[in-house]
Amino acid sequence: MRILVTGGAGFIGANLIKRLVDEGHSVTSLDNYSLGKVDNHVQGVKYIAADVTDIDNLDNRYDTVYHLAALSRVQPSFDNPDETFRANMIGTQKVCEYVKKYGLKLIYAGSSSRWYGTGESPYAFTKHQGEEICKLYRDTFKLDLEIARFYNVYGPKEVLEGDYAAVVGRWRHQIAEGKDITIIGDGEQRRDFTHVDDIVDGLIKIANSSNTHNDAWELGSGVNYSVNEVYGMFKERYPLVQCLFLPDQQGNYRESIRQNDHAKMVLFWKPEDRLKEYILSL
Repeated sequence: MRILVTGGAGFIGANLIKRLVDEGHSVTSLDNYSLGKVDNHVQGVKYIAADVTDIDNLDNRYDTVYHLAALSRVQPSFDNPDETFRANMIGTQKVCEYVKKYGLKLIYAGSSSRWYGTGESPYAFTKHQGEEICKLYRDTFKLDLEIARFYNVYGPKEVLEGDYAAVVGRWRHQIAEGKDITIIGDGEQRRDFTHVDDIVDGLIKIANSSNTHNDAWELGSGVNYSVNEVYGMFKERYPLVQCLFLPDQQGNYRESIRQNDHAKMVLFWKPEDRLKEYILSL
């Protein structure tokens, strides 16, 4: 099968592409490298360095498109809302138009922030509007389109530093630098941490299935931990590490957890809670 992955040089995209190549597919990545890395390249894949909004410059060489390209963190979206709107909304509309033009199947990477205040950050708003754009194209233009809603993804190739590093990656980097782990707020906010291998497995099951979902396939582990509990796991792995509490931040919602079991029941997707195992293996 011929597959295009937007954001293919990023964390989730690189893991997805490796699996697709291992399964024998012909894969192309479209990435502007604002977050993606050449170090994430997989041998045998065609990498196109271009912005997702330029997708209409590509010809029809594909059967399926995975749309993962996005600016994917809450806090940076407050600093650069213009770019967040451009990448997450206009980029998604351009992908939908490209898929409509050539009659391809599209899998869109949604966000669990859908459930936790879509008006509380530019990121949450634009990712939710991305879902709505997809639903508009699906319903109006009859696109073969499915939404996969991600929870807090961690695992190999995760971003370790900078504004787009999530908590597990950021803490890994802080420890490597000999610094204290930083905890935002009181640390009692809970997150559904989902291993990237489970996300990849869910994406492929969605793409390969003839089943459809009128909303979104929820890809979360179904288990959540407080940030303080995750710190305890790091403390077990790195006994000398200490933590530093920082003031709470805008958009830091209190809890996330998978909202339904449809992917498990219909697609026979089997996520595993392996957060502690992963941290202890570092």
